[in-house]
Amino acid sequence: MVLVMVVGCVGDQSCSLLGQTTLPVLSADGDVNIGAVFSIHSQPLFKVHSFTSIPEKTACISFNLREFQFAQTLIFALEEINNRSDLLPGLSLGYQVYDACGSVPKAIQSALALMNSPGIHDSLSEPSSCSRHPAVVSTLIVSYALIFDTNLPISSTQISHFATCDCLSNRKKYPSFFRTIPSDLYQSQALAKLVKHFGWTWVGVVNSNSDYGNNGMATFIEAAHQEGVCVEYQEAIFRTDSREKLLKMVRVMRRATARVVVLFVGLGDLIPLLNVLAQEGDPGLQWVGSESWITARMLAEKQSYSFLRGAVGFAFGNVKLDGLEWFLDSVHPSQDPDNSLLREFWETVFQCSFNRSREENRGTLCTGAESLAGLKNQYNDVSDLRISSKVYTAVYAIAHSLHDLLTDLKNDSGRSNRSVTTYTPQQVLDYLREVRFTMKTGEEILFNGHGDTVARYELINWQQEADGTLNFHSVGLYDTSMSPEKTLMINQKKMVWAGGQAEVPVSVCSQSCPPGTRKAVQKGKHVCCYDCIPCAEGEISNITDSNVCYLCDLEYWSNENRDHCVLKPVEFLSFEEIMGIVLVCFSLFGTGVTTLVAVVFFIHRDTPIVRANNSELSFLLLFSLTLCFLCSLTFIGRPSEWSCMLRHTAFGIAFVLCISCVLGKTLVVLMAFRATLPGSNVMKWFGPPLQRLCVLALTFIQVLICVIWLTISPPFPYKNMLHYKEIVILECNVGSAIGFWAVLGYIGLLAVLCFVLAFLARKLPDNFNEAKFITFSMLIFCAVWITFIPAYVSSPGKFTVAVEIFAILASSFGLLFCIFAPKCFIILLRPERNTKKHVMGKTTLSISHQHIVELTFKTLFF
Repeated sequence: MVLVMVVGCVGDQSCSLLGQTTLPVLSADGDVNIGAVFSIHSQPLFKVHSFTSIPEKTACISFNLREFQFAQTLIFALEEINNRSDLLPGLSLGYQVYDACGSVPKAIQSALALMNSPGIHDSLSEPSSCSRHPAVVSTLIVSYALIFDTNLPISSTQISHFATCDCLSNRKKYPSFFRTIPSDLYQSQALAKLVKHFGWTWVGVVNSNSDYGNNGMATFIEAAHQEGVCVEYQEAIFRTDSREKLLKMVRVMRRATARVVVLFVGLGDLIPLLNVLAQEGDPGLQWVGSESWITARMLAEKQSYSFLRGAVGFAFGNVKLDGLEWFLDSVHPSQDPDNSLLREFWETVFQCSFNRSREENRGTLCTGAESLAGLKNQYNDVSDLRISSKVYTAVYAIAHSLHDLLTDLKNDSGRSNRSVTTYTPQQVLDYLREVRFTMKTGEEILFNGHGDTVARYELINWQQEADGTLNFHSVGLYDTSMSPEKTLMINQKKMVWAGGQAEVPVSVCSQSCPPGTRKAVQKGKHVCCYDCIPCAEGEISNITDSNVCYLCDLEYWSNENRDHCVLKPVEFLSFEEIMGIVLVCFSLFGTGVTTLVAVVFFIHRDTPIVRANNSELSFLLLFSLTLCFLCSLTFIGRPSEWSCMLRHTAFGIAFVLCISCVLGKTLVVLMAFRATLPGSNVMKWFGPPLQRLCVLALTFIQVLICVIWLTISPPFPYKNMLHYKEIVILECNVGSAIGFWAVLGYIGLLAVLCFVLAFLARKLPDNFNEAKFITFSMLIFCAVWITFIPAYVSSPGKFTVAVEIFAILASSFGLLFCIFAPKCFIILLRPERNTKKHVMGKTTLSISHQHIVELTFKTLFF
């Protein structure tokens, strides 16, 4: 990590470091000195201490060329700034680089040394025996960042180029911590989005048993769960784990059903696991890596790790720093002959020795004429500056914050920079929070409220070249500054996968549920293990792996595949369907028969049988029956506002007119019977005019009921979507139920009255009396309409209309055939009976009955 700090003292309080003094391994004096700590050696040489005397200085071994490149990149950036006239003009930056040796005790010593080493010249700071370092740059593991935070004063400003733990974004614990490298929070979220992007919802995870691995993996698992990704197993490893533990881990990977493994592992912890995997054979897994190892050249160059082909993972963006390669190649021990670190570096690179006593161990003597330009190693390899560029950025962030601070101080005092006498560590911290500048590479640098910069990652894919070597190819980008839909951009066509496959590997617990189904989690298992349940009727899912099925709107229904809502078919009794055609035929047949009967009656209107049956009411009855047959047609076809109002009112009025005529005919017979009583003059008052008035009055009542019904709450077209879920029944809503049943009730009342009167007149002479035929017709009428009520209520959809039409036609045919069929039979087939003598039946009538017939005959004829 990179730490940038300013250490200050209050007043003239002095402080000093007790014990042995830790000196910087690289240093150069300037007006302002930048403190830096790198693990230039990988580990300390441990000694057994007796605790009876002062411990000797800890020696460091295993020279780390990569860390030395970081240190030289810092020096390169400082010299570049010192040579600029637009940034900190008239002010030189120096440096003090310490070696932490990858050790916690050495890191603590470095922190304390920075607090007590000479920093800024007195002309630029308050007089004090304590030093002020505007910056400390170091490469340490996350735990060491906590050490620096604990040992440095609260005003110390730290900028890390390597600490990625999300825990360091906590401003309450680390208020002065900044970094030029993205937090693991963003990398974990990016990895979760990556596995989700490729449909890998069932993965295994392995993490380092350290702050880096544990915190990073915890964040990944949380983000993965939010993306709908499940973890089959989780393993933690450390570089000191036994081979037995690593073998057990490999067996877990092989037995698992997850074919994708996310490795959030530090490079040092990963190598022992890779060695075991190489010995056990290619497990055929798709590897997803974190930035710590995904661009590690040493892994790609090792032939036994060829099973990593196709690995994908995120790495920090690579940039080119102009002039750095020349600067690195120009480093030479002669630049500081007394510096032991430069000599050790030279000896490590060229495997030689400046000390003749160690020449036998090294094999050759260093001459100083060796050249770095022709070498390719971790030190001068500038093809991968992903971390070095973060050191470069950290130094520029310090320089720009100091430039802004000194510029403001100069403007406030009206003097030049060299005249500025004081500034505090807190001021440097405050200006670093607000710093904003653009690097030569075009990248804009600023810190958010957590001290983090914008997170940008390259998506790296390990691909095998023609010569068999593995190389890193950039196939995508993750940029948190972009809009959500553009945050993750992947060029999938350029990618290869585990084993060199061109197809994306599949790693799921259960196969995806296609549209038309929903996921049902298997009991006791992860949410990613589920069964696919077809959506119920009326419900759909139009996406893959839907958790729920959605109910279609009322007028819509699910299609056969249950993946789209389609308009429900509209059902009504139409003229085109069989049932409609049959009913139309019966209706027209009834109309035709009624018309034919009317024609027969009209042709034979002067015959006794026609005249004896009150021809005026008979023709009016035939007319009303024709209307009854025709009104049934209004019930067929698509309901409209007018047809709904017409069908019920026309039917009601036509039937009342019909029954009124029948009732009139019945009353004529009964009144004639009453006329035989002594002193009765009923027939005088119940002549044809009164018969007409009776029919008109009875019909007018029905007309009045219909008018009130249509005025208050008329029938209207209605889409019935409750009876059947899968279809829409287009029907006529009666509007007012009272109006509808009032119409039917009035018809029923007249029918019952007519039936009773006809029943009372049943004993008149057979040859003349039509009361018994009226009785039969009313019996049929009442039977039909009594059975109509439950059938109407229980019949669904268009069958409701069909039942109503059937009732209309059945009752109409009953009236037609019962009243007019016997008369037509005599007129057409037995004309010899169509005489006054036969009609009156004098040969068989009693005197009283004969008198009734004569009175009736006179009433009907005259």
